[in-house]
Amino acid sequence: MPKGWHRNTNLGCDLKTVLRSDNTMKTGKEYLGMLRRDTDTFVDDFIGRDAHFTFVEAETWTTKRNPRVFNGKYISVTRRDDGTLRPNFKPLPTTDDFNVASYAVAVGNELMWALEGLVEK
Repeated sequence: MPKGWHRNTNLGCDLKTVLRSDNTMKTGKEYLGMLRRDTDTFVDDFIGRDAHFTFVEAETWTTKRNPRVFNGKYISVTRRDDGTLRPNFKPLPTTDDFNVASYAVAVGNELMWALEGLVEK
């Protein structure tokens, strides 16, 4: 993998968009919806095809105000309307074998995993 690329980066792909608000996607505008992978990458000596994705924009009445971009066991991360990210703690587990140190490490790991693909380096 080239240096500087995230492991979830697709360098070559075909993308079909089904938009409700615009005829074509506008540069810099965020669209809420669902992205689905339709076909895998196929590499052959003579034929090479990129993976194919379809993005369907959600209806305006179905979009949440602060959609979750990560949902873990201990935290969730939401994106506000201004684009900022907000980590949210889930209720603290109340079991007899609760350990503060292991809980703090688990929360830190989830926060790292959540922000790994969301924040530019």
